Amino acid sequence: MSYGSTRAGVRAACAAATVALLGAGCAVQPAGAESRRPAAVTSPAAEPSTADTTAAASPTPTPTPTPTPSASASAEATEEAEPSATPTTPTTPAPPPPLLREGAEGKQVRELQARLRQAGHFDLNPTGYYGSVTTASVSAFQKRQGLPADGRVTQATWDALTARTRPPTRQELYPPTTRPLADPDPRCLTGRVLCVSKESRTLAWMIDGKVVSAMDVRFGSELTPTREGEFGITFKSRHHHSTLYDTPMPYALFFSGGQAVHYSADFAANGYNGASHGCVNVRDKAKISALFDEVRVGEKVIVY
Repeated sequence: MSYGSTRAGVRAACAAATVALLGAGCAVQPAGAESRRPAAVTSPAAEPSTADTTAAASPTPTPTPTPTPSASASAEATEEAEPSATPTTPTTPAPPPPLLREGAEGKQVRELQARLRQAGHFDLNPTGYYGSVTTASVSAFQKRQGLPADGRVTQATWDALTARTRPPTRQELYPPTTRPLADPDPRCLTGRVLCVSKESRTLAWMIDGKVVSAMDVRFGSELTPTREGEFGITFKSRHHHSTLYDTPMPYALFFSGGQAVHYSADFAANGYNGASHGCVNVRDKAKISALFDEVRVGEKVIVY
């Protein structure tokens, strides 16, 4: 074979090899490419996610996020969580405050006492003060009417009382004594008489059977009782002072020895908690002063 033909054969072989490489899809690398390490070609699906990377770095698994409920689901959950409405037990309303009770005083108390007296539950004259006696009287009336007997005047008590009584007169509201006058002794019905009743503890100044004035009185104790009977005024002493008991006896009207009708400061202060040494004590100073001026020596005194 000649050199020329040989050289032509080599060229033909190279050309065929080049065509074969292009057909195989291989790219020609530039010079020096052998010193670089070819990068691994990966598909996007094969790349690890951030979560995978974190999981690989830490052994603790990441909790799965709780899904946020929708608005309708929240409403349903709230409805289920709320207890069903149950009817509440009605509470008993507090009773209204009483109109009057112990410790009260004034015109309405006087009317209460006068009406209770008409109804037969108060045996004293009106004083305008709501004390223990008035409380007991109200309680007795309430019990009789089938009302709660607590001794306090409620609207129901007042309505029941006014329905069974009449409006009291001024004389009934403002009597001359705290205790009702007793029926006078027959000896008191003629002339000018000091009519003194131990039963009612009152003194009535009477002229020809009519009461001119009246007042509360108290008497002696069991050891020094006030004498009973018919007497006459023996003498009068406006500023008398007892030498026997060393005590003042103003406006004294003597009727039996050392016994007299007179004003008593102790009676005015302590009421019936005390007693005299036999005299007839008066606690209303204005009334005994007026009586002292009217009564004359020799006029009758009836103590019964």
